[in-house]
Amino acid sequence: MSILLTPGQAGDNPQPLALLDAIRINQPGPGRPRKRPDVLIADKGYAHDSTRRALRQRGIRQLIPERSDQVDRRAAKGSAGGRPPAFDKQVYRKRNFVERCFNRLKQWRDLATRYAKRASLYRASLVLIAAIIWLR
Repeated sequence: MSILLTPGQAGDNPQPLALLDAIRINQPGPGRPRKRPDVLIADKGYAHDSTRRALRQRGIRQLIPERSDQVDRRAAKGSAGGRPPAFDKQVYRKRNFVERCFNRLKQWRDLATRYAKRASLYRASLVLIAAIIWLR
């Protein structure tokens, strides 16, 4: 799909929009490639209001659990706090496929310990290892 490398101090929240912009899925036959997923499943690191708003503007359904501070803030506002975002636990369970993929990538020592110091070499290693895992 797409790989986006960021500096170590970069936060998770600003990244999904750039990552979604890089995805292009070619459909069989004529027509434009698909750029919008049916649903985005993410963890609480992406539960910021700006991310949710941007995904809504793009028409992307999102399954991101609310952080406890967001639940408390909404409850403190009472009826003006609005409804909680839709959340389907059954669909959210599919996120474990991504977590298992990360765990398989970390089994490769050069990726886990970041032996490659240049971003281009690290990304090339990541792409190659992902292809090897996919072909198994």
